[in-house]
Amino acid sequence: MPRVTEDRLAERRDEILAGARRAFARHGYEGATVKVLEAETGLSRGAIFHHFRDKQALFLCLAESDAARTAEVVRRAGLVQVMRELRDIDAGWLGVQLEVRRRLRTDPAFAASWAARQAAVDDAARSRLERQRAAGVVRDDVDVALLLEFLHLVLDGLVSRMAAGTTPDRLDGVLDLVEDAVRRTDPPAGRAEEPPHRSGPPPGDPSPDSVVHRRTHR
Repeated sequence: MPRVTEDRLAERRDEILAGARRAFARHGYEGATVKVLEAETGLSRGAIFHHFRDKQALFLCLAESDAARTAEVVRRAGLVQVMRELRDIDAGWLGVQLEVRRRLRTDPAFAASWAARQAAVDDAARSRLERQRAAGVVRDDVDVALLLEFLHLVLDGLVSRMAAGTTPDRLDGVLDLVEDAVRRTDPPAGRAEEPPHRSGPPPGDPSPDSVVHRRTHR
């Protein structure tokens, strides 16, 4: 019998995770029974749990993967970019995020284990805001911790609204307002006033970052 290659094993894991994501999005964690998982993945329970210990392991793998990706986007482009990308996100991602939030409220053990993953996202966002403040891009009259809390509240609100099936018609405009709320309005001494709608930092900005990568919507 030919040995299953590592690539094929990885493909099978990805197939199982994709099916599990659909199951959690459509039925919630509790409703995603073994039969539902079998139907969504097209595999038997034996095949599914050969790769994952149990349903919780499946869910945690998805949630951890999403948290790692979010942290990477935040490091690269900021929390507002995460919000901009929600327009193209699938229902499965939203379903997993809602389940994470539910379990944070109802499962103390899960909340404790999730703290480190959330800290990675927070640390990336805080570091970026501090870099932007040092570069004169982010306002300096409000504590960074408060700016971070503000951005998280907007992100959580968007996730909840979109999970309910409503995508804001003017999402780009809303996020432009969010961006303006954290941007410094008075240029530092010796720095020219930046144009109201730009892409990237003004010439001579010592940092390559911006609060977000602003797109042209107008």
